[in-house]
Amino acid sequence: MVALTTRPAVPPASSPAGAPVRRLPALRHLGPNWYASVMGTAIVATAGAGLPWQPPGMQTALTVVWALSALLLGVLLTARALHWAHHRDQARAHLLDASMAPFYGCLAMALLAVGGATLVVGSDWIGVRAAVAVDLVLFTAGTVTGVLAAVAVPYLMVTRHRPPLADASPVWLLPVVAPMVSAALGPLLVPHLPAGQLRQTLLYCCYGLFGLSLLGALLMLPLFVGRLLTGGPPALALTPTLFLVLGPLGQSTTAVHQLAEAAQGVVPGPYAGGFATLAVLYGVPVMGFAALWLGLAGALVVRALRRGLGFSLTWWGFTFPVGTCVTGLAGLGSRTGLRLFDLAATGLYALLVAAWLVACAGTARRLVTGQLPAPPA
Repeated sequence: MVALTTRPAVPPASSPAGAPVRRLPALRHLGPNWYASVMGTAIVATAGAGLPWQPPGMQTALTVVWALSALLLGVLLTARALHWAHHRDQARAHLLDASMAPFYGCLAMALLAVGGATLVVGSDWIGVRAAVAVDLVLFTAGTVTGVLAAVAVPYLMVTRHRPPLADASPVWLLPVVAPMVSAALGPLLVPHLPAGQLRQTLLYCCYGLFGLSLLGALLMLPLFVGRLLTGGPPALALTPTLFLVLGPLGQSTTAVHQLAEAAQGVVPGPYAGGFATLAVLYGVPVMGFAALWLGLAGALVVRALRRGLGFSLTWWGFTFPVGTCVTGLAGLGSRTGLRLFDLAATGLYALLVAAWLVACAGTARRLVTGQLPAPPA
């Protein structure tokens, strides 16, 4: 480990065995999977703002949750920077670990989720102009990071990791799903750009990101569905990762809805109409499959709980993917006018809030007791 010092004449501190003493040992096992807590918190604010029913005090509560997600993002970005500075060997080991490297997609999604929540919820507090500026910065950083992760992580899996098919996991989806978050949240910025080429460029770029992510997810899905059917349930601690499959389903449904909303007045009428038609023709069948997967994953989670599934950071997998289904269903409800979608979105949001509270309580308790951050079991 290279010591960060401007005085090279001073030798690094050593342990009795002569090995260098690492600084900030509490951060050694702080991996990119921690960004899931930022995503899971931000989606509570964004999904709640899109619900058809807004009880009194809802907006204030959502603003508090958004502020918490922004604070968490700042803390984790700082902590991860310190992790790379003081524990570079461990950071590199994460990149070379097939089970940890996919979580670099969570960094991109955390940036995007907080940026989108800032525009949707935080603008009432900091103003629209400031919210647009913040979202523009976070959207740009998150999109660039997400595309890089979508290329770099599969490259590492092919050239370095080479995991066996028996290890196929929904975690593999994380890098390729990140561009879909950009496709879903980018259209929110379209009305705030100058009319003409800039708006059209962002809209069509988001559509391209939609295709990039969708086709990437379709390549990954058969791998671990086949592993699940032939190899049986995953290890108990990994059972919550089954909910990650809901991410590309709900986020892609949200994306086609947001793209259709942003297309009005930006692209020629026939294209705008095609966007609106696709939002329904694509969204309804995909949400049907999401309902099937939610039932299957939920049943396997109940089975795991009966067999002793305890809390771990994988429980954050119950939050963001479910939140994307809430936003997808809410979009279908507003587009079709069917109360069924509104009721489903509201019911799933209640599940999302419950899962978020449990994940927050479990993480906070283990942080206080020193059980987290911890090396993977």
